[in-house]
Amino acid sequence: MTTPAEHPWGRVDDEGNVHLRTADGERIIGQWAAGSDPTEALAFYERRFGALETEVELLEKRLESGALSPADAVKALDKARENITGAAALGDLGALEARLTALAPQIEQAREAKKAAREAEQAVAEQRKTEIVAEAEKIAAGTEYRKGADRLSALLDEWKALPRLSRSADDALWKRFSGSRTSFMRARKAFFAEQDTQRAAAKKIKEKLIVEAEALSGSTDFGATAAAYRDLMSRWKAAGSAPRNVEDKLWKRFRAAQDAFFEARDAANAALDKEFEGNAVVKEQILVEAEALLPVSDADAARKALNDIADRWEAAGKVPRARISELEGRLRKVEEAVRAAGERQWQRTDPEKSARADDMIGKLQRAITETEESLAAAEAAGDQRKVKDLTAKLESNRAFLDMAQKAQADFS
Repeated sequence: MTTPAEHPWGRVDDEGNVHLRTADGERIIGQWAAGSDPTEALAFYERRFGALETEVELLEKRLESGALSPADAVKALDKARENITGAAALGDLGALEARLTALAPQIEQAREAKKAAREAEQAVAEQRKTEIVAEAEKIAAGTEYRKGADRLSALLDEWKALPRLSRSADDALWKRFSGSRTSFMRARKAFFAEQDTQRAAAKKIKEKLIVEAEALSGSTDFGATAAAYRDLMSRWKAAGSAPRNVEDKLWKRFRAAQDAFFEARDAANAALDKEFEGNAVVKEQILVEAEALLPVSDADAARKALNDIADRWEAAGKVPRARISELEGRLRKVEEAVRAAGERQWQRTDPEKSARADDMIGKLQRAITETEESLAAAEAAGDQRKVKDLTAKLESNRAFLDMAQKAQADFS
């Protein structure tokens, strides 16, 4: 027989039965071997209660920290309640059950908070996916085939990182996004295929142009050949770009042919310039004589002298190219001054202009006389308004008469 032992939440009777006190009365939760220390039985079942209490505390802390999702919290709560209900343990099992019941509203709040967070996350994701679709459609409508492909790839990565929406909403947006990508990539493929065709054609054209350029590189017909090279350059530019791996090579060959010609031309011109240096000295001496005619005082004499100067100028021959603009400009300045002097002389002696000036003076003088008579009559009549108008008219006619008389003086 076992000596009875007491515990705040139970006892061990003399037959070794371990009893638990509950709100509904006692119930046997175990059997302890007869003859053993009953306090060991009480301690054993008390430790079982401690384990259940620890389980509840851990559940409370995990739920409070947010480490447990609402769904997992419900599962953990049900498991803990199942473990407590009818448990063979000494302690306030009712209090543990009450603590579990108190967690239910907290779990519901967490569920609602998670739902609200998910809805907010979904709203943000839907807005961003809508923006991604709009940008993809804009890219698909354009022709930025190099940058566009990279951007669409980045948008796809971003799309994959975003949360899924409802199936219908996500599928509708994905269909638009995927369609834009497909449309763009199809157009891109066609563009580069056409570009490859054009580059291949440009390569053939440029190879023919190189043959022409190399054939001309030894020409000594410098004027006509320089014009031919300008035409070749225009055709080269119009041909477009060849494939990248050959464009530079083609250009170097084409440029080398041109350089060979122009270097030969420059050398020939340099030799000519050296030969023409003496002609420039002669023309400088002629210019001293021509510039001595300025300013022109006798247009006829200056014109006669300039004719003789022009004949000697042509006879002097060519000058170095670098001196042409300078020397020709100085002579042209003298020619213009002589021509202007001749025109002024002709204008002064033009009989038609002189006659027109005499006629204008006569008309103005008659008009002034008539206006003076009208003005005197208006003053006598005291018509101030008419006096004012006639006075202004008289002043105007007198001014015109003064200009006409000055013009007439130029013809005299």
